[in-house]
Amino acid sequence: MQLAYWIVAGLLALFYVYSGGMKVLRSQDRLRPMMGWVDRTPMPLVRAIGAVEVLGALGLVLPPLTGVAVVLAVAAAIGLVLVQVGGLTLHLSRGEARVTGLNVVLLVWAAATAWLATGRL
Repeated sequence: MQLAYWIVAGLLALFYVYSGGMKVLRSQDRLRPMMGWVDRTPMPLVRAIGAVEVLGALGLVLPPLTGVAVVLAVAAAIGLVLVQVGGLTLHLSRGEARVTGLNVVLLVWAAATAWLATGRL
């Protein structure tokens, strides 16, 4: 179970550090080709979503790694589930059902990470 947690959480953390980091650091013009929704979303909100993703990634890795407040890994995984629920809602409201595959995969991985993390406590 511990190995499974580290594999899934590590991959998820890498994805969210990259994805969230882009939202925090890149301009709206550089994000637009990858994320059409940034045109109708205020940039402070895009940056906040990116920050939540980066913090969630850190929350998956740092507490179990240090052994301090390990329950935060579960909270981080649940938070990332909620991020994907928001992403799915956004895409579906824009009529973009065909691009929700990644959101569904990330939601399932985050839920699996939360479940695996509960076995570590």
